[in-house]
Amino acid sequence: MLLDKNMGSIINIGVIGYGYWGPNLVRNFIELPVTKVIMVSDFKTELLSKAQTRYPTIEVTTNYQDILANPQIDAVAIATPVSTHFSLALAALKAGKHVLVEKPMTMTTEQGLRLIEEAERRNLVLMVDHTFVYTGAVQKMRELVANNQLGDIYYYDSVRVNLGLFQHDVNVIWDLAVHDLSIMNYVLQSQPYAVSATGISHIPGEPENIAYLTLFFNHNLIAHIHVNWLAPVKVRRTLIGGNQKMVVFDDLEPSEKLKIYDKGITLNGNPDSNAKEVYQMLIGYRTGDMWSPKLEVTEALRTEALHFVECIKQGKRPITDGSAGLQVVKILEAATLSMKKQGQLVELDKVEVAA
Repeated sequence: MLLDKNMGSIINIGVIGYGYWGPNLVRNFIELPVTKVIMVSDFKTELLSKAQTRYPTIEVTTNYQDILANPQIDAVAIATPVSTHFSLALAALKAGKHVLVEKPMTMTTEQGLRLIEEAERRNLVLMVDHTFVYTGAVQKMRELVANNQLGDIYYYDSVRVNLGLFQHDVNVIWDLAVHDLSIMNYVLQSQPYAVSATGISHIPGEPENIAYLTLFFNHNLIAHIHVNWLAPVKVRRTLIGGNQKMVVFDDLEPSEKLKIYDKGITLNGNPDSNAKEVYQMLIGYRTGDMWSPKLEVTEALRTEALHFVECIKQGKRPITDGSAGLQVVKILEAATLSMKKQGQLVELDKVEVAA
C-alpha cells in the first residue's frame, strides 16, 4: 500500500474546507514526500488565516473555484458538510481533478452513482475518506476474516457513543454510524440485504441523536450498530463473533486495541428432524487463550493519503473507492427510511423505489 518515497513526480493537492477535518488533511499531505499542498479554500477567512500562519507557503482563497481552475493542481480533497459533497466533487471531476471526498460520499444513492460514472468516464480516481479502514486494527480484522481464522461469522456488533458533538444538518446515523458501516463492509466483505433502524431526537427541531441499526445478511449473519450523541461516556467498541474465535476492537485502548479470544460454544447431541428431542442437545462452552496481535501504528490518515497518491500514479482502484462509498450511502438511506417508519424492515435494493 505504501509508496516508494522516490516514486515519480509530486502530486499537487488542493483542499476545500479547513474546518474540523481539513487541517488533518492539509497536515498529512504537507508531510508526505510525494505531495505538495498548493491551495486551501474555505469561506471563513479566520480559518484561512490559521492555515496560512501555520503553512506560509500555501495559497488560500475563499472561492473553491480558484482551486478547480488552477492547472497546477492534480487532485482535490473535500472536507465540507455532506450536503455539498456531490456538487463539489462533481465540479472537481469535471475540472479534471482526482478527488478524495470526506464521508459520507453523498446524500443520495443517485448522486453517488453520478460521481462514479463521471470519474470512470474521465479515468480519474474517486476515493472516499473512510479513514478507519486504513487503521492497523481494521486491517487486521479484515485479515482474520479473510483467512477464516474466526470461522463462520455469526454477528458483528458495534457501539459508538459520546456526549456531543450535535450536528444540525445530519442525524447521528449519518455522522457516527457511517464509520461502523464502512468498517463492517470492509471487514466482512459481505453486503446486507436489509436494514431495520429506530431512533429519536431529544432536541426539538433537530435530527435524531440516538439510533439503533440492525442489518440482515445471508448465511445466518446479523449486525447491530448503536450510535448516540447523548451518552455520559465515550465508547468505541466492536465485537465480531465467529464459531471458532471472537474479536473485540476497542479504539480507545492506548494499547492492545484488538483482542482475539479463543472462545465459543460446541453443540453436543444429534436430535432428529422431528425437533422433539432438541432439548436433549447440550451446549458446551469452549474457553481458550486471549491474545493481542501487533498492529501497524502509522496514522491511518497518512496511510490513506499515501494510498490516494499511489492510486493516482498507478491507475489503481482505491480500497475505499466510489463503490465502497456508495454501498455505505445505500445503507444510510435505507436506515433513515426505516427510522421514519419506526423500524420497518427496508430492503437495500428497494430503497429508491420506497423513497
